[in-house]
Amino acid sequence: MTSAGGRPGGAAPRSVDVARLAGVSQKTVSRVLNGERYVSDEVRRRVLDAAGELGYRLNSAARALASGRTRSIGVVTLGTALYGPASLLIGVERAARDAGYALRVVNTLEGDPGGVVGAVESLLEQGVDGIVVSEPIDEGAVSLSVDVPVLVLGAPVTFGGTRTVATGVGAELLARTATEHLLDLGHTTVHHLAGPERWFAARDRTEGWRSALTARDRERPAVLVGDWSAASGYEAGRTLAADGDVTAVFAANDDMAIGVIRALTEAGRRVPDDVSVVGFDDIPVAAYVTPPLTTVRQPFDAVAREGLRLLVRAIEKPDAEPAPANDPPVELVVRASTAPPPSR
Repeated sequence: MTSAGGRPGGAAPRSVDVARLAGVSQKTVSRVLNGERYVSDEVRRRVLDAAGELGYRLNSAARALASGRTRSIGVVTLGTALYGPASLLIGVERAARDAGYALRVVNTLEGDPGGVVGAVESLLEQGVDGIVVSEPIDEGAVSLSVDVPVLVLGAPVTFGGTRTVATGVGAELLARTATEHLLDLGHTTVHHLAGPERWFAARDRTEGWRSALTARDRERPAVLVGDWSAASGYEAGRTLAADGDVTAVFAANDDMAIGVIRALTEAGRRVPDDVSVVGFDDIPVAAYVTPPLTTVRQPFDAVAREGLRLLVRAIEKPDAEPAPANDPPVELVVRASTAPPPSR
C-alpha cells in the first residue's frame, strides 16, 4: 500500500515528499515552512498546497534542535474580556501565526503586582524565543531581566532585557483626533469621561483630550472617571445632563459613551441636537445604537502586525540594528451622534 505522497505502508510524509510534489528543493520547503523570506508567493503556495495535500507537519522538536529556537512566542496579557485587550490579543495571535510562530499565552490578574514576573518566568521556562507584554495596567516597576527579545504593546517598558522593542496603539493621537472633531464642529469645549487611572490607555486618552483643548486655548472641564462599563457611563451621563452648559462629550471607550447617551436621553437632552458624544474603539455595536455612535477606531491588527514584525526581526536577526516602528493609522468614524452645538 502506498500513500498519496508515495510513502509505502501509509508512513508519515517527509519534507522530501513535499519537495517532490511541489517541484522544488528540500531547502525551499524548509524556507517556506519556517516562514523565511525571499520565497516567491507562487512557490510558497505550491509548497503549502503540497504539504496540505500530503498532511505534512514540520517536526517542531527537530526544527528547534536544528535552529536553536522553538519558533514560539509567549504573551503576557491581562485576563479580561474587555474589547480592547481581547482584540489586541487576537491580532497578536494572527500576526504570530502568519509569521510561522506558535503562541503561548499567560494571563495575569489586575491587582497582582507579582503576576507579570511569574508569567514571564513561566514562559521563559517553556523556552519561548520572544515575549509580548500586553499588560494595560500600571502595576509598578518590575524587577526582572529577560534574555530573549521583548515586545511591549501600548505601555512603558518596565523591565530590562537583552533587546526590547515597543509599539503603541496611538491612543493619545486618537483621543486628540476625537476631541478636535468636536471642536471643529464649533463646540467651545469638550467634557471628558476617562477610564480608570491605573490603565495606561486611560491616561493616554486623557492626555490626548487635554492636549487638543490646550492647543486651542479652550477651557478644560473637570474630568469624570468611569470603569469602562456602560453603567459607569450612565452614572457620569446623569451628572453631565444636569449641566446645561455641556454640549460635547468625549468618552474613553464606546461602552461608556453608550451609557452617557442613555442618561442624556432620559434627561431630555437630545443627542446630537443638544449634546454631541464621541466614543473610542468602534466596537461592533457602535454603528447600531441610537443614534449611531461617532468614534475613533483602534487599529488593533495594524499594531499587532507591526509589533510582531519588530519582535520577529529581533529574534531572527539579533545583530541587526533595531527597525523603527511605523505609526499606527488614525481613523475617525463619523456617525450621527455628533453635530454642531445648538444655537444659544
